[in-house]
Amino acid sequence: MPATMERVSQGDVSDDLKTKVAWLYYMEGLTQDKISETLGLSRSRVLRILAASRQSGMVQIRVTTKLSYCVSLERALESKYGLERAIVIPRPQDVNATQTVIGAALGAYLSDNIPEGATIGLGWGKTLSASLPSIEYREKSGVSVLSMLGGLTRVTGANPSEFAWRLADRLSAECYLMAAPVFAPDAHTRQALVNHPGIQEIFRHAARLDLAILSVGDLSPFSTISEYFLLERDELAQLQAAGAVGDVLCRFIDADGRILDHPLNDRVVAVDPRDLRGARKLVLASGGWQKYEVIRGAMRLMKPNVLVTDELVAERLAADTRA
Repeated sequence: MPATMERVSQGDVSDDLKTKVAWLYYMEGLTQDKISETLGLSRSRVLRILAASRQSGMVQIRVTTKLSYCVSLERALESKYGLERAIVIPRPQDVNATQTVIGAALGAYLSDNIPEGATIGLGWGKTLSASLPSIEYREKSGVSVLSMLGGLTRVTGANPSEFAWRLADRLSAECYLMAAPVFAPDAHTRQALVNHPGIQEIFRHAARLDLAILSVGDLSPFSTISEYFLLERDELAQLQAAGAVGDVLCRFIDADGRILDHPLNDRVVAVDPRDLRGARKLVLASGGWQKYEVIRGAMRLMKPNVLVTDELVAERLAADTRA
């Protein structure tokens, strides 16, 4: 058995081997069969290495042209909402892939638009986490990243509140974490938590951001709030009855972008989204039919500079006569 085949069969796939396979396939144009023959690997192993390399972000593939219809939607949104840039992805064949595809588009944008030495404030969620494989590694950037909201106390599978330190790792950046639960049990406890010197430091940094990167959450059973049981069902029902359409940094808003005067909003350990209007650039990335109302509200609330969304939401935003 060739040495390479033996090493792979034992599960020890080195970065050098993965890079070699990716280079031969994407850069030199060798077929999978030829790579298998050259490196002494089975064809199925070559396929798995290529797939893993793309998933991890080691290999990044970008489509450099867009559907003309999406381009026309981008220009319409930029004109109507005063955006510096709109990025509209085609409607995915599988609607369940919407967050992943929007995340990939966000990651490509961030790779080209994070300045050296920037201070970046971050939200959380599956869309933002999906951007990570598309963000290029940097060995040195001088960047500081800070999570602008508390974390989860109970998780299964991927933890959306890990986004800040995972992004910091890709950028070789300094990272500030808000070491508190995102929902305090009551307003008094919340105030005690935000008075902690470490959390106060994050609030001070958030007041002078170079870049803020946010997503939004809805109130459906598939939202982060629902999936991770951050609130009880009766609390979610109360919010909906009060006019909530979703949240920005876990503060609940109505369809017109007003933060609700509701006891749950008094328990949130997070930067107030209204305080982000002074950021040099604010990027909002979110999509899916169920998030249209909260995306629209968030745009009214924060006036983002950049919007990354999908074709369906873009169509509705462009046609909205209430804007």
